Amino acid sequence: MSKRDDRQLGMKRKITRRDFLNGMAVTAGAGATHALMPRDLFAADDADAEKAGGYYPPALTGLRGSHAGSFDAAHALRDGTFWDSVGKPIDTGESYDLIVVGGGISGLAAAHFYRKAAGAGARILILDNHDDFGGHAKRNEFRVGDRTLVGYGGTYSIESPAPYSAVAKGVIEELGIEVSSFPKYLDRDLYGSMRRVPKIFFDKETFSSDRLVDDPWPFPGGETYDLAVAGPDAWAHFMAEAPIAEQARKDVSRLCREKKDHLPGLSAEEQKARLERISYARFLTEVAGMHGDVIRLYQTVSQPLFGLGIEAISAADAAETGYPGFSGMGAEAEALSNERRYFFHFPDGNASIARMLVRKLIPDAIAGNSATDVVLAKADYAKLEASGSAVKMRLNSTAVRVKHVGDAAGAKEVEVAYARGGKVYMARAKGCVLACWHVVIPYICEELPEKQKDALASAQKVPLLYTNVAIRNWTAFQKLGANSIYAPGGYHTHVDMDLPVSIGGYECSRKPEEPMVVHMSKSPCRAGRPAREQHRLGRMELFNTTFETIERKIREQLARTLGAGGFDPARDIAAITVNRWPHGYAYEYSSLWDPFVLEGGETPCEVARKPYGRIAIANADAGAYAYTDCAIDQAWRAVGELGKS
Repeated sequence: MSKRDDRQLGMKRKITRRDFLNGMAVTAGAGATHALMPRDLFAADDADAEKAGGYYPPALTGLRGSHAGSFDAAHALRDGTFWDSVGKPIDTGESYDLIVVGGGISGLAAAHFYRKAAGAGARILILDNHDDFGGHAKRNEFRVGDRTLVGYGGTYSIESPAPYSAVAKGVIEELGIEVSSFPKYLDRDLYGSMRRVPKIFFDKETFSSDRLVDDPWPFPGGETYDLAVAGPDAWAHFMAEAPIAEQARKDVSRLCREKKDHLPGLSAEEQKARLERISYARFLTEVAGMHGDVIRLYQTVSQPLFGLGIEAISAADAAETGYPGFSGMGAEAEALSNERRYFFHFPDGNASIARMLVRKLIPDAIAGNSATDVVLAKADYAKLEASGSAVKMRLNSTAVRVKHVGDAAGAKEVEVAYARGGKVYMARAKGCVLACWHVVIPYICEELPEKQKDALASAQKVPLLYTNVAIRNWTAFQKLGANSIYAPGGYHTHVDMDLPVSIGGYECSRKPEEPMVVHMSKSPCRAGRPAREQHRLGRMELFNTTFETIERKIREQLARTLGAGGFDPARDIAAITVNRWPHGYAYEYSSLWDPFVLEGGETPCEVARKPYGRIAIANADAGAYAYTDCAIDQAWRAVGELGKS
């Protein structure tokens, strides 16, 4: 791309990301609260990094998620080089009742459950390798003019394809979240009253021309799906304007609007067995007889929910999720109805749940006492290790070795070594919950049985890119009549306006002239390969892509998609935060790629999560289910197993 093009895109403009070091912002930028970056905090005294003035990770922009400095020690362990130079761990002399490895929702829930069982005086240490707590429940903040904007950099909402368990519901209720009250915080009519509807952006590289067209059938998966009501003339517009073959347009209409049994003569059980063994793409072409352009159109609709294209998800999963083509076959979308029945979205997603759990554990760290006042409450990171608190959280600390003191069968303590600021420290506890990614556990807990290590290593994470772009106004969306955009050939496949939620003093943007956060998502896939290989290749892609490249892709895509509405990326983009998750959400088993799904028997996650002495294992990986309720349920189980040891 030429320098002139870069200027037009605004690549050299000073937005709320000024300087970059290895793809990461060095300051929070003009108008935002100053926040120290990892290179600053690692230069500070190791014990007081989070106590440095201005330490406030949510305000950081640039390349976030699994940020530089959060994975270096783990990668060195994987490569077998970590212990070559660090020397013997420094014994802190600290002794706890419980050490939790992982400060995501599962780790925080584990600490919460343990404290309830053992009493308020229980001494707990929570370690996390990132500079912020919450794991994938990530909060992004922006300052545009005199307005603070909040976005979600990971887990989107309280929802699940299956009903929440009594345990998970109990935590939600204990935190004061009244899920049924969500409608009063959501302005459901805002977008519709302004005649803004879901759109599809056809790009010229994939479909021969750049064209923005009404989406007549918004698929489940886009983050504004709750508001995804097609316009009254959507089908007419689509049939007349979509740059695909005429037969493909007719096929799309037939697929979405007709009730037809595509597998006549088979019982419901036989149909289910057939759908479990073919991909959704094969169902569309071989069973439903769709034109090839239909496959190109819908190839990436499944990425937000599955992290894979439609050639890699089963037709059974597609039917259960509510994708079209099954309405005449008795295949009900139970998963979708469950998600919409029990749903609550905070402006920062489930980061609010993480923040409320931290407040339960360390009250001085976050002011307030309700599920609404937490939205605008500012966390005081210096209080995470307050001397008088029985619960402490130590960020920027990567667990590198977890082992029993003596034989696992008779040990009374567990030693946990962790890397922090270029040094390695060691603390002890009566028990340990590993609420971290399962793929790292074999490297930090070498005494586990080999069969269990193999099962842990099989929990390949789904790589994701969750991008938040703060824009100075959304007049382009208004002029184009769009509230969300599905881009089947785009770098980011989904572009969603912020869900209009006002809660706890936080007000959503209601006028086109006001700033707002636009959420963009991408699942790096390699169509045609097995699921785990796609995830492995996608992970490599994310690690090897610079922020500059991602920023250019963002600016180009928004310019092409919204340009007809007057959007100017150089003028209208105020800030960019790219939440990079090479190790994203928990891998969920598929009948296409995991034979045991159809064969039955013990699953890898059941083998992986077995307790070992005074060590228990949590995280959503332990249930092979990428939802917040699973993270909570697995924490409950892990703490219960420690109580029996």
